[in-house]
Amino acid sequence: MAIYPAIGRKWLSRSLSTLLSNPLRVCVVGTGPAGFYTAEKMLKAHQEAEVDIIDRLPTPFGLVRSGVAPDHPETKIVINQFSRVAKHERCSFFGNVTLGSSVSLWELRELYNVVVLAYGAESDRFLGIPGEDLKGIYSAREFVWWYNGHPDCRNLYPDLKSTDSAVIVGQGNVALDVARILLRPTAELATTDISSHALTALEESSIRKVYLVGRRGPVQAAFTTKELREILGIKNLHIGIQGADLHRTPADEEELNNNRIQKRVYELLSKAASSGSSQPNPCQRELHFVFFSKPDRFLESDDSSGHVAGVHLEKTVLEGVSPGKRIAVGTGQFEDRPCGMVLKSIGYKSVPVDGLPFDHQKGVVPNIRGRVFSDISIDPALCENGLYVCGWLKRGPTGIIATNHYCAEETVCGCKHIGRP
Repeated sequence: MAIYPAIGRKWLSRSLSTLLSNPLRVCVVGTGPAGFYTAEKMLKAHQEAEVDIIDRLPTPFGLVRSGVAPDHPETKIVINQFSRVAKHERCSFFGNVTLGSSVSLWELRELYNVVVLAYGAESDRFLGIPGEDLKGIYSAREFVWWYNGHPDCRNLYPDLKSTDSAVIVGQGNVALDVARILLRPTAELATTDISSHALTALEESSIRKVYLVGRRGPVQAAFTTKELREILGIKNLHIGIQGADLHRTPADEEELNNNRIQKRVYELLSKAASSGSSQPNPCQRELHFVFFSKPDRFLESDDSSGHVAGVHLEKTVLEGVSPGKRIAVGTGQFEDRPCGMVLKSIGYKSVPVDGLPFDHQKGVVPNIRGRVFSDISIDPALCENGLYVCGWLKRGPTGIIATNHYCAEETVCGCKHIGRP
């Protein structure tokens, strides 16, 4: 194993030395699951390959380190597999190397036969509604990075003391992770690897009510049964679900019959709605599922401090006849949901670098099975020789850690025609 906490040109000088030999030189940018799976499969597929993995952070493992909830240690076990890859005699990790400043994409392509970009999605989507820049509104990514100790969010300092209510916009697994961290007893969180600064802040938190807001209904909820069971199992937690939201239409029935996972999620929500009391007792924390609602604008505090004081929500209905493809549209009916903190869990977004073709509408690099094309039309005549993508930069921010296994295999298979200059 060779692991170098290199900075910029120190790493570049080492890479230049490989020009004296003639291996298949491969650079993987990004050390999350997509990057390590790519390195692992490249080492197996090409016995002469020497693989360098670079990352802008001093430490590897990307999303596994900074994105997985601290109370999910079983998900982080994959780090053991990635560590074995890093110890391979033909693999080296270089930290503190930032694509675009430490080294350009053009320089990488000059130094290596193959460059695989797997740096993921490190920015956020926006709602584009009034008040989105108010204080107290954060992306779920920022909050997750904060409680996991990511250096980019060490100065986030979310104010958990000044309000008893938080709204989470979105109903996917990340939204449930964030809600669970806010509501779970800190004595349980203390046994995890949560960052010490986050644990201290959560111990002093005044938040007792969390509202999970989604545009569609319980039949279309995007979280998985495992995540839902876990949050429903938190001790002394009141679950609030409006009975009317559980009403199923014929289209809902068809969706549930065609999707076993969605059906189980719906059943769990229905059971939680029927088994709990209608009103919480004073000592309980509360989680409210707010379906068929979308943010119209964020409300500012009356003291003109520029801080969020609530969300103006518009009720929605589903339109369309195709199961699974119905869209939520506004009804013109509104309600205000007071809160002192908002977390937007509406999706991650990849960012381009100079010299990289990029589809800004889809937020991905134009590619076919990982092979990069210089135009979003994906004309085979416009392929970028030796340049590939993997992970979220390739397919968008979807899937779980294991999804990157197949994704990397597909990308590496496309590299087999690459030769040495």
